[in-house]
Amino acid sequence: MALSALTLGSCAGSADAPVVTDADIVPTLTPAEIEAGVMTPEVMWKMGRIGSHSLSPDGTTLLYTITYYNMADNKGTTAIFTQPAEGGERTRLTANTQSASSPVWSADGSRIYYATADAEGNTQVWSMAADGRDKVQMTSVEGGIESFGVAPTGEALFYTAKVHVTDIRSERLHTDMDKSKAKIYDDLMARHWDYWDEGDYSHIFVADLNDNGISNDKDIIGADAAWDAPLAPYFDTAEIAWSNDGKKLAYTCKPLTGAEYAVSTDSDIFIYDTEDGSTLNINKIKTNAGMRIMEYVGYDRYPVWSPDDKQLAFCSMATPGYESDKDRLFVYDLQSKEHTYLTPDFDHSAQNVIWKDSKTLYFLSAIEGTQQVCKVGVDNAQVEVITSGDHDIASMSIAGDKCLTTLMTISRDKELYEVNLADGALKQLSNINAHVYDNVKMGKVEKRMVKTTDGKEMLTWVILPPDFDPAKKYPTLLYCEGGPQSVVSQGWSYRWNFQLMAAQGYVVVAPNRRGCPSFGSEWREQISGDYAGQNIQDYLAAIDEVAKEPWCDTDHLGCIGASYGGYSVYYLAGNHDNRFKAFISHCGIFNFESMYGETEELFFVTHDYGGNYWDKSNAIAQRSYAYSPHKFVQNWNTPILIITGEYDFRIPFTQSLQAFTAARLMGVDARLVEFENEAHQVFKPQNSIVWNREFFGWLDKYLKE
Repeated sequence: MALSALTLGSCAGSADAPVVTDADIVPTLTPAEIEAGVMTPEVMWKMGRIGSHSLSPDGTTLLYTITYYNMADNKGTTAIFTQPAEGGERTRLTANTQSASSPVWSADGSRIYYATADAEGNTQVWSMAADGRDKVQMTSVEGGIESFGVAPTGEALFYTAKVHVTDIRSERLHTDMDKSKAKIYDDLMARHWDYWDEGDYSHIFVADLNDNGISNDKDIIGADAAWDAPLAPYFDTAEIAWSNDGKKLAYTCKPLTGAEYAVSTDSDIFIYDTEDGSTLNINKIKTNAGMRIMEYVGYDRYPVWSPDDKQLAFCSMATPGYESDKDRLFVYDLQSKEHTYLTPDFDHSAQNVIWKDSKTLYFLSAIEGTQQVCKVGVDNAQVEVITSGDHDIASMSIAGDKCLTTLMTISRDKELYEVNLADGALKQLSNINAHVYDNVKMGKVEKRMVKTTDGKEMLTWVILPPDFDPAKKYPTLLYCEGGPQSVVSQGWSYRWNFQLMAAQGYVVVAPNRRGCPSFGSEWREQISGDYAGQNIQDYLAAIDEVAKEPWCDTDHLGCIGASYGGYSVYYLAGNHDNRFKAFISHCGIFNFESMYGETEELFFVTHDYGGNYWDKSNAIAQRSYAYSPHKFVQNWNTPILIITGEYDFRIPFTQSLQAFTAARLMGVDARLVEFENEAHQVFKPQNSIVWNREFFGWLDKYLKE
């Protein structure tokens, strides 16, 4: 049964004044931390994190969120801020008692819609004046909403909410056994990422909107649809887009279940018409000759309407089952029903696509280990890279002639910047973490090109400790990236932070080995079916090159990584010719055969391994399984720290248990750290501190003593 929505708006403190001070939510550094001047895990968690952002319709005001964490409470609070677009002091619009998120402007810029909890603790849509006053609850959806979006006209709203579709639990299926605790499945996808399927799915609802709230809610996915929109497991609201006239809603959906879902990446873009209730799949066009499937058999996501609503841009992957294929940029013409491929000669992915006008689009793209703003015309399909420099531009919004972005580097977390779209010039607009940057030292980041064993050039970041002295010897870490198709760029991380490692006295070597995007399709695709091949040689080429430096302590090399990087650690543990003196693997793949039967999104392992383990005629797959790390355990002789999360269903914690068992039975010094309330990554503040203490404790024990 679908959730029902109570369509009554309720007033909550309409005369409340905005809060204008941050003193009660911004964590401060202690005198001891300031005196030491060292980045520590505790200091890092006192940094604020910029979230969603946008410009007011007239381009004069910034709207954004910042999340601050309270370590004692083990949680963060997200607050909404405004700031003059030309610079100046920010104003906090929401209090510090509970989080408020996802703020968006009304069409005229007079009000702000946002999400926060109601009196019962359920997340609802609220509205407030642009100065933070007159807060009004706009929805009262049973069980709360997950996300929302307001039509540009202000007359309609979508929200996403869980709908119970299928009975999975035994107490529902066997009503006389009401104290039983079982889940019963007839097909795959019993669990996904970090949760078990209990028959509840995220659906999109559309509703009329006025000053008092919403009415006429309708589930446009269908009450019996046993799939999610937007797509699990991230449920990204960027996969849903209102047309500018508020009459159509475009969204991403993969209407598959069970085994079909597990092996497929075939999502499509759908357009729902609010006036007649019809739905059109723009990637599966019906013609007189039948269904025209074309090349849209991989992921199709992130629809964006042109200003005149005549065209719809979207990102599309060509290869079925390959979740890390190039994101191509397409435009669909609603009148001709024709698709235009805008980036055929651009060998990089398009992300965060925005229309400037009906002829011009801007997007972000990872290019040679950085992320930049790009431009393309609908008529000429010629891509122009607008910005340059060693940075990642992580997100972007445009209003009028102004472009607002967030920019980060290995040494700085995201801050707001304005980009001049004519020449790519950057202007910093925020400095929310000055209280940290002004009091701790950062290490130098070097950009090196390393010659690989097959004669190619590989971009490698080398991060040196603060106050680096070339006359000294430094323990050095090889960082193995996850993915495997993910870039080692200029991003700031709160989980694998290079500056944090450098601050503890380690040199960090972070190569963009084979498989990493931003260096062209050939470089990215090479790793599939060759996990133990060229990319492993790339890792070794990088650490061997840096080991030539007189300051590199070759007697104290470590190797670290998570996910695919964790697999890399396990493989190198059995194949490193005694280079390394310590290993750390977080949520790594250890046994390819058991991994194939334990993971959920089978398209990932099927594509990257080359196939399943029982197909003995598949030479690529059989080579992959032959080089599974567990088959080289007899060579393990180096201390290894193994970390996992109990709710990791992508690379289940049992992979880490197998590795730990093997290490101890081989007589290798090993430690297992299992987080009972984390999944593939560690997010909770206190867990993160424990993670870092164990991480650096292990490295210090074997690389410094």
